[in-house]
Amino acid sequence: MQSQTLSYPGRELDNTYANSGVITRGASGGLTGLLNLGNTCFMNSAIQCLVHTPEFARYFREDYHQEINWQNPLGMVGELALAFGELLRKLWAPGRTPVAPRPFKAKLARFAPQFSGYNQHDSQELLAFLLDGLHEDLNRVKHKPYINSRDADGRPDEEVADEYWANHIARNDSIIVDVCQGQYKSTLVCPVCNKVSVTFDPFMYLSLPLQFTITRTMTITVFTCDGSALPSTCTVTVPKQGRYRDLIQALSNACSLKQTEEIKLVEIRNHLIHRFLDDSYISLSTIKDDDHLAAYKIQKSVKGNVFLQLIHRRQEQETSDAQRWKPFGTPLISSLSCDDVIASGDIQTIVQTMLTPLLKESLEYTDNSDPSTSVAATDPSDRNSGEVDTNRASTSVNKKVLPKLPLQLVDESMTCIDLSVGDEKAVNLSASLPIVVYLDWSSKLLEKYNMHYLENLPEVFKYGPITKKARTEPLSLYTCLEAFLREEPLVPEDMWYCPQCKEQRQASKKLDLWRLPEVLVIHLKRFSYSRSMKHKLETFVNFPIHDFDLTNYVADKRSSRSQLYDLYALINHYGGMGSGHYTAHIKLLDENRWYNFDDSHISPINEEDVKSAAAYVLFYRRVKSDASASNAAGS
Repeated sequence: MQSQTLSYPGRELDNTYANSGVITRGASGGLTGLLNLGNTCFMNSAIQCLVHTPEFARYFREDYHQEINWQNPLGMVGELALAFGELLRKLWAPGRTPVAPRPFKAKLARFAPQFSGYNQHDSQELLAFLLDGLHEDLNRVKHKPYINSRDADGRPDEEVADEYWANHIARNDSIIVDVCQGQYKSTLVCPVCNKVSVTFDPFMYLSLPLQFTITRTMTITVFTCDGSALPSTCTVTVPKQGRYRDLIQALSNACSLKQTEEIKLVEIRNHLIHRFLDDSYISLSTIKDDDHLAAYKIQKSVKGNVFLQLIHRRQEQETSDAQRWKPFGTPLISSLSCDDVIASGDIQTIVQTMLTPLLKESLEYTDNSDPSTSVAATDPSDRNSGEVDTNRASTSVNKKVLPKLPLQLVDESMTCIDLSVGDEKAVNLSASLPIVVYLDWSSKLLEKYNMHYLENLPEVFKYGPITKKARTEPLSLYTCLEAFLREEPLVPEDMWYCPQCKEQRQASKKLDLWRLPEVLVIHLKRFSYSRSMKHKLETFVNFPIHDFDLTNYVADKRSSRSQLYDLYALINHYGGMGSGHYTAHIKLLDENRWYNFDDSHISPINEEDVKSAAAYVLFYRRVKSDASASNAAGS
């Protein structure tokens, strides 16, 4: 029965594979569909792509039983490999009657319960499980040796990479490794001590992000704390995979920060300071496009300084007979020294100073005001930038005498203290807690200030018509690969233990391709998960069908092997998250013709129709150079 499923004898298979790589024959097989057992299109499309991988088609139609690893505790005692091999032979048998993959699905459900039942699943996740499971079932290494990898310690990359690969093969040796596994170089750099760690790790497939650019535009409102200028909106460009320090540096340059000043970056939520973005090593990816950020120009902090947070409140009607003070606008901050004795009148002066730019020009005050109910504020042109000198403020010739503001200081017991009385009363400052002051705005007081400058804080990034149009432009597969290989900070969940600092660090990570496999599987990361939301990217990726050239992306320059790849199969996903439909486009290499595999329905398609925005997993095969083909034939 086995001889009937083979297109030609094994020796001819070897020669054909060596010379052209073509072993699939549509006339005698390869055009058999798989019945949909109920939402099993995700499984059918992945199986068809593996079944039509020439190296696997040859391997599983020969006698592979001698390579089954029956004792591997990480495998499935050969049952997955046997079930897959049996299914592959049925699909390559003569005739085109669709096959029901029930036995295979039963084995799959047994060893991977997450794929049991009849719900829709991610085809790429199934593919990853299949490749790993088949590898363990067919691992030629019966007893894995314990190997302790050595650090690079300044040795040449070539020496270290070969050592890592030899160690990997000593424990993992199967047809899956022969065909699908490559190796990349991983470089980690500690952001604090600059310790460099280099490892060389195997990969089964590449998961590429769908990124258009390497930079990101961010909009932040900048506030001065010395009353010298109105708030201004600032838009800067930063590395997409940068850190907080990149954003702070860009803002510092954009707003001409003085050497004596620094930027304090905060996130604003519900008109309150939600968090200070203080750790300069944290990734900018933690800032979402719909966040609202404020940047405050303050004098450089010294030890013992605390921040005064000014929260604006106004009365809002809650019920027909009840009103409540609620926050509005954007908080302001100022820096105070815990070493100084600060009185209520000093805080009045500090707040008046911060609000001076918002005063309406038509507002006039005279020095005839009752000194017990007024406070002096300096003119912005006559102020020591960033420092509130209360003595200077009170003795300045060029001054306006302003009414006292209704300020409430929140003390450590969360009690509000009225700061509109008792100018000389000392205020207790805690070095461990911020000073929170409420300014309760009456409707009459609001008329005297241009408060719109503190309202409508913009989002970090707002998508507009031009942006949406740009997002529909074709994205190159090369651009996706470059984004994958670009240096970027580790996500906070993947902190790295620095052996030199002896602490967890958010290191920078850089990947380089070192060794490429015969069959390169590329997963396009269309599905994104953020907070409680799931989203599918419908981006069209322009991927090459012929001559996908990776020569310039391989860091190991010793190899003389061709780094050109041709597409021979891909998995498509149509529809949204958690539903939709999977199909496969597959090329029968001997016919040089593409077919659409839609469960049990198979139909020819033109090559120009292979590309679409539905492409999800791409299967590339190394183009055999004349030299490598001759060497393979001779061996």
